[in-house]
Amino acid sequence: MRILITNDDGITAPGLKVAESIARDLAGPDGEIWTVAPAFEQSGVSHCISYIRPMRLEQLGERRFAVEGSPADCVLAALHEIMADSPPDLVLSGVNKGHNVAEDTLYSGTIGGAMEAAMHGIKSIAMSQYYGIRGTELPDSFEVAQVHGTATCRRLLEAATWQDHTYGVFYNINFPNTDPANVRGTMATRQGHRANATFKVEQQRSPNGRNYLWLAHAAHNASAAAGSDAREASEGWITVTPLQADLTAEKILNDMDGLF
Repeated sequence: MRILITNDDGITAPGLKVAESIARDLAGPDGEIWTVAPAFEQSGVSHCISYIRPMRLEQLGERRFAVEGSPADCVLAALHEIMADSPPDLVLSGVNKGHNVAEDTLYSGTIGGAMEAAMHGIKSIAMSQYYGIRGTELPDSFEVAQVHGTATCRRLLEAATWQDHTYGVFYNINFPNTDPANVRGTMATRQGHRANATFKVEQQRSPNGRNYLWLAHAAHNASAAAGSDAREASEGWITVTPLQADLTAEKILNDMDGLF
Protein backbone atom coordinates (compact mmCIF):
# COMPACT_ATOMS: atom_id res chain seq x y z
CA MET A 1 0.00 0.00 0.00
CA ARG A 2 1.18 3.52 -0.84
CA ILE A 3 0.17 6.06 1.82
CA LEU A 4 0.39 9.86 1.75
CA ILE A 5 0.50 11.76 5.05
CA THR A 6 -0.27 15.43 5.57
CA ASN A 7 -1.45 17.62 8.46
CA ASP A 8 -2.16 21.21 9.42
CA ASP A 9 0.21 21.50 12.38
CA GLY A 10 3.25 21.56 10.12
CA ILE A 11 6.11 19.33 9.02
CA THR A 12 7.76 19.38 12.47
CA ALA A 13 4.63 18.58 14.50
CA PRO A 14 4.83 15.60 16.89
CA GLY A 15 1.44 14.30 15.72
CA LEU A 16 2.88 13.81 12.25
CA LYS A 17 5.28 11.22 13.65
CA VAL A 18 2.33 9.34 15.12
CA ALA A 19 0.59 9.35 11.73
CA GLU A 20 3.77 8.05 10.11
CA SER A 21 3.92 5.22 12.64
CA ILE A 22 0.28 4.30 11.95
CA ALA A 23 0.97 4.45 8.21
CA ARG A 24 3.92 2.08 8.52
CA ASP A 25 1.73 -0.43 10.34
CA LEU A 26 -0.98 -0.17 7.68
CA ALA A 27 1.34 -0.24 4.68
CA GLY A 28 3.38 -3.25 5.79
CA PRO A 29 6.98 -4.04 4.91
CA ASP A 30 6.42 -3.64 1.16
CA GLY A 31 4.51 -0.37 1.41
CA GLU A 32 5.57 3.21 0.74
CA ILE A 33 5.10 6.15 3.09
CA TRP A 34 5.15 9.66 1.64
CA THR A 35 4.91 12.80 3.76
CA VAL A 36 3.89 16.14 2.22
CA ALA A 37 3.04 18.62 4.96
CA PRO A 38 2.91 22.40 5.40
CA ALA A 39 6.20 24.14 6.03
CA PHE A 40 4.48 26.18 8.77
CA GLU A 41 1.44 25.61 10.98
CA GLN A 42 -1.84 25.95 9.08
CA SER A 43 -4.42 25.34 11.81
CA GLY A 44 -7.85 26.78 11.07
CA VAL A 45 -7.38 27.20 7.30
CA SER A 46 -10.15 24.70 6.49
CA HIS A 47 -10.16 23.68 2.81
CA CYS A 48 -8.20 26.77 1.75
CA ILE A 49 -6.04 26.56 -1.39
CA SER A 50 -3.34 28.94 -2.62
CA TYR A 51 -5.28 30.02 -5.67
CA ILE A 52 -3.62 33.42 -6.21
CA ARG A 53 -0.02 32.71 -5.24
CA PRO A 54 2.60 30.02 -5.91
CA MET A 55 3.75 27.52 -3.30
CA ARG A 56 7.37 26.82 -2.49
CA LEU A 57 8.21 23.11 -2.46
CA GLU A 58 11.22 21.71 -0.60
CA GLN A 59 12.36 18.11 -0.35
CA LEU A 60 13.59 17.33 3.17
CA GLY A 61 14.41 13.65 2.73
CA GLU A 62 13.41 10.52 0.92
CA ARG A 63 9.64 10.73 0.27
CA ARG A 64 9.43 13.72 2.62
CA PHE A 65 8.44 17.22 1.43
CA ALA A 66 7.41 20.58 2.89
CA VAL A 67 5.04 22.92 1.05
CA GLU A 68 4.48 26.58 1.86
CA GLY A 69 0.73 26.20 1.69
CA SER A 70 -2.34 24.66 3.26
CA PRO A 71 -3.05 20.94 3.81
CA ALA A 72 -5.23 20.92 0.69
CA ASP A 73 -2.31 22.49 -1.18
CA CYS A 74 -0.07 19.70 0.08
CA VAL A 75 -2.44 17.04 -1.23
CA LEU A 76 -2.64 18.79 -4.58
CA ALA A 77 1.15 19.06 -4.73
CA ALA A 78 1.47 15.36 -3.97
CA LEU A 79 -1.15 14.15 -6.44
CA HIS A 80 -0.17 16.36 -9.37
CA GLU A 81 3.59 16.75 -8.92
CA ILE A 82 5.38 14.70 -6.27
CA MET A 83 3.43 11.46 -6.73
CA ALA A 84 1.92 12.14 -10.14
CA ASP A 85 3.21 8.87 -11.59
CA SER A 86 2.29 6.76 -8.56
CA PRO A 87 -0.73 8.15 -6.67
CA PRO A 88 -1.42 7.04 -3.11
CA ASP A 89 -3.93 4.38 -2.13
CA LEU A 90 -4.71 6.20 1.11
CA VAL A 91 -4.27 9.68 2.59
CA LEU A 92 -3.90 10.17 6.35
CA SER A 93 -4.30 13.73 7.63
CA GLY A 94 -3.06 14.38 11.16
CA VAL A 95 -2.68 13.41 13.88
CA ASN A 96 -3.93 16.86 14.85
CA LYS A 97 -3.05 18.36 18.22
CA GLY A 98 -6.58 18.97 19.46
CA HIS A 99 -9.97 17.56 18.54
CA ASN A 100 -11.82 18.34 15.33
CA VAL A 101 -15.46 17.84 16.25
CA ALA A 102 -18.76 19.66 15.74
CA GLU A 103 -18.21 23.13 14.27
CA ASP A 104 -14.44 22.72 14.47
CA THR A 105 -14.78 20.36 11.52
CA LEU A 106 -15.68 23.31 9.28
CA TYR A 107 -12.57 25.27 10.27
CA SER A 108 -10.07 22.43 10.37
CA GLY A 109 -7.12 22.23 7.99
CA THR A 110 -6.78 18.58 9.00
CA ILE A 111 -10.25 17.95 7.62
CA GLY A 112 -9.44 20.08 4.57
CA GLY A 113 -6.53 17.84 3.60
CA ALA A 114 -8.63 14.70 3.86
CA MET A 115 -11.47 16.33 1.95
CA GLU A 116 -9.19 17.28 -0.94
CA ALA A 117 -8.04 13.67 -1.26
CA ALA A 118 -11.64 12.41 -1.22
CA MET A 119 -12.53 14.84 -4.01
CA HIS A 120 -9.88 13.10 -6.11
CA GLY A 121 -11.40 9.69 -5.41
CA ILE A 122 -8.72 8.62 -2.91
CA LYS A 123 -9.55 7.02 0.42
CA SER A 124 -8.73 9.47 3.20
CA ILE A 125 -8.91 9.63 6.97
CA ALA A 126 -8.50 12.65 9.24
CA MET A 127 -7.17 11.91 12.73
CA SER A 128 -7.20 14.20 15.75
CA GLN A 129 -6.16 13.78 19.36
CA TYR A 130 -8.42 15.38 21.95
CA TYR A 131 -6.05 17.65 23.89
CA GLY A 132 -7.60 19.20 26.98
CA ILE A 133 -5.81 20.58 30.01
CA ARG A 134 -5.04 17.04 31.13
CA GLY A 135 -3.15 16.48 27.89
CA THR A 136 -0.40 18.81 29.06
CA GLU A 137 0.15 16.55 32.06
CA LEU A 138 0.51 13.27 30.17
CA PRO A 139 3.99 11.93 29.32
CA ASP A 140 2.73 11.27 25.79
CA SER A 141 -0.33 13.31 24.83
CA PHE A 142 -0.74 11.31 21.59
CA GLU A 143 -0.64 7.91 23.26
CA VAL A 144 -4.28 7.03 22.59
CA ALA A 145 -3.86 7.78 18.89
CA GLN A 146 -0.64 5.78 18.81
CA VAL A 147 -2.13 2.75 20.55
CA HIS A 148 -5.55 2.68 18.86
CA GLY A 149 -4.94 4.44 15.54
CA THR A 150 -3.84 1.48 13.43
CA ALA A 151 -6.72 -0.78 14.40
CA THR A 152 -9.30 1.97 13.87
CA CYS A 153 -7.98 2.86 10.42
CA ARG A 154 -7.60 -0.77 9.42
CA ARG A 155 -11.23 -1.49 10.30
CA LEU A 156 -12.33 1.38 8.06
CA LEU A 157 -10.17 0.12 5.20
CA GLU A 158 -11.54 -3.39 5.56
CA ALA A 159 -15.24 -2.72 5.94
CA ALA A 160 -16.29 0.93 5.52
CA THR A 161 -18.12 2.51 2.58
CA TRP A 162 -15.99 4.93 0.57
CA GLN A 163 -17.66 5.77 -2.74
CA ASP A 164 -21.44 6.11 -2.41
CA HIS A 165 -21.51 9.71 -3.56
CA THR A 166 -20.08 11.86 -6.34
CA TYR A 167 -17.72 13.56 -3.90
CA GLY A 168 -16.74 10.37 -2.11
CA VAL A 169 -16.73 9.68 1.61
CA PHE A 170 -13.90 10.36 4.03
CA TYR A 171 -13.68 9.66 7.74
CA ASN A 172 -12.98 11.85 10.75
CA ILE A 173 -11.48 10.06 13.76
CA ASN A 174 -11.15 11.73 17.15
CA PHE A 175 -9.19 10.04 19.92
CA PRO A 176 -10.28 10.89 23.49
CA ASN A 177 -8.22 12.65 26.11
CA THR A 178 -7.56 9.68 28.40
CA ASP A 179 -5.18 6.81 28.95
CA PRO A 180 -5.27 4.09 26.26
CA ALA A 181 -6.50 1.49 28.74
CA ASN A 182 -9.45 3.72 29.71
CA VAL A 183 -10.84 4.22 26.21
CA ARG A 184 -14.48 3.13 26.36
CA GLY A 185 -14.55 1.81 22.79
CA THR A 186 -15.10 3.07 19.26
CA MET A 187 -18.36 4.66 18.19
CA ALA A 188 -19.77 5.81 14.85
CA THR A 189 -21.07 9.34 15.41
CA ARG A 190 -22.62 12.25 13.58
CA GLN A 191 -20.98 15.66 13.37
CA GLY A 192 -22.14 17.44 16.49
CA HIS A 193 -23.39 20.91 17.29
CA ARG A 194 -22.50 22.73 20.48
CA ALA A 195 -24.97 25.15 22.03
CA ASN A 196 -24.38 28.88 21.72
CA ALA A 197 -21.56 30.39 19.67
CA THR A 198 -18.62 28.26 18.58
CA PHE A 199 -15.98 30.92 19.08
CA LYS A 200 -15.63 34.19 20.92
CA VAL A 201 -12.91 36.83 20.91
CA GLU A 202 -10.89 37.96 23.91
CA GLN A 203 -9.01 41.25 23.82
CA GLN A 204 -5.52 41.65 25.23
CA ARG A 205 -3.38 44.76 25.41
CA SER A 206 0.29 44.36 24.52
CA PRO A 207 3.12 46.01 26.50
CA ASN A 208 3.46 48.64 23.78
CA GLY A 209 -0.19 49.61 24.12
CA ARG A 210 -1.64 47.93 21.05
CA ASN A 211 -4.86 45.91 21.22
CA TYR A 212 -5.06 42.34 19.96
CA LEU A 213 -7.91 39.86 19.71
CA TRP A 214 -7.56 36.14 20.43
CA LEU A 215 -10.10 33.55 19.36
CA ALA A 216 -11.33 31.20 22.08
CA HIS A 217 -13.97 28.49 22.31
CA ALA A 218 -17.27 29.72 23.66
CA ALA A 219 -19.04 26.38 24.19
CA HIS A 220 -18.18 23.04 25.78
CA ASN A 221 -18.45 19.61 24.15
CA ALA A 222 -20.83 18.42 26.86
CA SER A 223 -23.47 20.73 25.37
CA ALA A 224 -23.59 18.61 22.19
CA ALA A 225 -26.19 15.89 21.76
CA ALA A 226 -25.58 12.26 22.65
CA GLY A 227 -24.35 10.30 19.65
CA SER A 228 -22.35 13.23 18.31
CA ASP A 229 -18.58 13.38 17.90
CA ALA A 230 -18.17 16.27 20.35
CA ARG A 231 -20.15 14.63 23.14
CA GLU A 232 -18.85 11.08 22.84
CA ALA A 233 -15.18 12.00 22.37
CA SER A 234 -15.40 14.10 25.52
CA GLU A 235 -16.75 11.06 27.38
CA GLY A 236 -13.92 8.72 26.45
CA TRP A 237 -14.94 7.19 23.12
CA ILE A 238 -12.97 7.04 19.91
CA THR A 239 -15.40 8.65 17.49
CA VAL A 240 -15.54 7.93 13.75
CA THR A 241 -17.68 10.25 11.61
CA PRO A 242 -18.29 9.79 7.86
CA LEU A 243 -18.07 13.10 6.01
CA GLN A 244 -18.66 14.39 2.47
CA ALA A 245 -17.75 17.62 0.71
CA ASP A 246 -21.27 18.13 -0.68
CA LEU A 247 -22.89 20.94 1.34
CA THR A 248 -26.32 20.65 -0.30
CA ALA A 249 -29.20 20.66 2.19
CA GLU A 250 -31.02 17.77 0.52
CA LYS A 251 -34.22 17.94 2.56
CA ILE A 252 -34.59 21.67 1.92
CA LEU A 253 -33.88 21.16 -1.77
CA ASN A 254 -36.73 18.66 -1.98
CA ASP A 255 -39.01 21.09 -0.13
CA MET A 256 -38.24 23.77 -2.75
CA ASP A 257 -40.14 21.98 -5.52
CA GLY A 258 -42.46 24.53 -7.09
CA LEU A 259 -40.95 27.47 -5.19
CA PHE A 260 -39.64 29.14 -8.36
